[in-house]
Amino acid sequence: MIIGLTGGIGSGKSAAARRFADAHGIHIVDADIKARVVVEPGQPALQHIVDRFGAAVLQPNGELDRAALREQVFADAEQRRWLEALLHPLIRDEIVRDLNSATSAYSLLVSPLLVESGQHQMTQRILVVDVPEALQLLRTSQRDQVPEAQVRAIMQAQASRDERLRHAHDVISNDRDLAALHQQVDALHQRYLALTKGVTA
Repeated sequence: MIIGLTGGIGSGKSAAARRFADAHGIHIVDADIKARVVVEPGQPALQHIVDRFGAAVLQPNGELDRAALREQVFADAEQRRWLEALLHPLIRDEIVRDLNSATSAYSLLVSPLLVESGQHQMTQRILVVDVPEALQLLRTSQRDQVPEAQVRAIMQAQASRDERLRHAHDVISNDRDLAALHQQVDALHQRYLALTKGVTA
């Protein structure tokens, strides 16, 4: 069974995923990490990006300057769509390879764009980490040291809170402390174990 774990920027997806992995030994596939792999130096996608956006999106060491690229694509919806059309199929291939290697009772596919990218079609259930938008803005601005306007642009490119919740089978409400988050993850882990037993029975 593959559970899709999603949530908007700053919602606490990573903290929830860490708990599933560290406390329960669940195999985690992080779409953000796969997105980095496909644009590493030497990968064809990186050259396509440089051809499109110019050398300004490269760091001096030849790696992608993700902040510089993000600034360009979140200011121009057409550029963002071009980038997504290039990267999403490559990221999907990486994800599938990793999911196929899982040995835990179920796997988690962690992706901020689970719904928007169609990655949810690889999953049997969707778990949404939900927070009020004001808290998303506050957490992300503090964590990434970026202006609020940039955080808002990223949030607008992601599915709306309502859209995510409409797809959700399960919801973690992450508007309290880490202990409350862990408690909800632990309860869901038990539910998912029961479901996998039901699936295989």
